[in-house]
Amino acid sequence: MAWTWFFRLGSPKWFYQIAGRWQPWIWGLTLIGLSVGTVWGLFIAPPDYYQGDLARIIYIHVPAAYLSMFTYVIMAVSAAIGLIWRMKMAFMFSISCSPIGAAFTLLALVTGSLWGKPTWGTYWVFDARLTSELILLFLYLGHMALYNASDDIKTADKSAAILAIVGVVNIPIIHYSVEWWNSLHQPASLSKLAKPSIDESMLWPLLIMIFSFKLFFISMVLPWLRNNILWRERDSQWVREMIEK
Repeated sequence: MAWTWFFRLGSPKWFYQIAGRWQPWIWGLTLIGLSVGTVWGLFIAPPDYYQGDLARIIYIHVPAAYLSMFTYVIMAVSAAIGLIWRMKMAFMFSISCSPIGAAFTLLALVTGSLWGKPTWGTYWVFDARLTSELILLFLYLGHMALYNASDDIKTADKSAAILAIVGVVNIPIIHYSVEWWNSLHQPASLSKLAKPSIDESMLWPLLIMIFSFKLFFISMVLPWLRNNILWRERDSQWVREMIEK
């Protein structure tokens, strides 16, 4: 059953149709989640003991930083599936993740800089966490550039996939940089293996925002992927029939 579902996802026609049905529902859940998390985080949650209302940027910065890494891992896994099983849908999904991941990374860097100015006295330092996050942005940009550098789709897929897989080594560096090096960046406030160091009144809106950012990622990647499907399958009979209707 699981394998049947897996290989059905490899059908461009089937995925295009099912994604079109899912999109409105996922967008609805995304808007609800973002609205609840934003109102809770900005207006209901208490200010931080040390940083006051300045710390409310956490409800944007942390989800953006988390999704910048999450999206890259998804992109690399999709690339690996494409190389191993030669699934063009996996390649399409991987390249569709790239611009969205780059946007999350840029948002994380910008909000981090705005937070860093009053906290550290400067917008930017070549701290291990900040530098590795900047490298992540370059990996996303390089992934898109490499894909678009070749006119041959198969070559573009393989080249971009290899870069995505190699670049995944940067993800644990970002995550553990505050532990491995002397970093200005604060340690992680959320951990699966330990009790969160953030109070529950601030934790719940943060978790809602992280979950809502994941839904937002899905909401964005589906139309991007559907456009890629139409472009690549433009000569197939089912696309021509759909356009003629």
